[in-house]
Amino acid sequence: MEKLIFVYNANAGKLNALLDAGHKIVSPSTYACNICDLTHGIFRERKEWIRFRESIKIPLLFLHKDEFMKVYASKWLPKYEFPIILLETSGTLEVAISTKECQELENLPALMKAVKKVLL
Repeated sequence: MEKLIFVYNANAGKLNALLDAGHKIVSPSTYACNICDLTHGIFRERKEWIRFRESIKIPLLFLHKDEFMKVYASKWLPKYEFPIILLETSGTLEVAISTKECQELENLPALMKAVKKVLL
């Protein structure tokens, strides 16, 4: 079964979430995770994104980079930069939307369009 894995360029946890929210407020132009910035406001997930992800027919997995490294730790796994969107098929990971592409997305509709393109 296929699944899309969204890996944020942030670590999990309440303290990290609070620090990220502060960063978005104080210096949004230097925030390091464009996926998070596009899909979440300061404190919660954007409603448009929720509707979109609920419409997707394959499973979606959302992980912070530290969670990803724990779940997918392997000496054979390439070193990924984050944020990144990966496609897992039969236990194999491939880059669906690269870090560079993620960082170049200008808005939420652009992200949704890129995700739809992967799923075609």
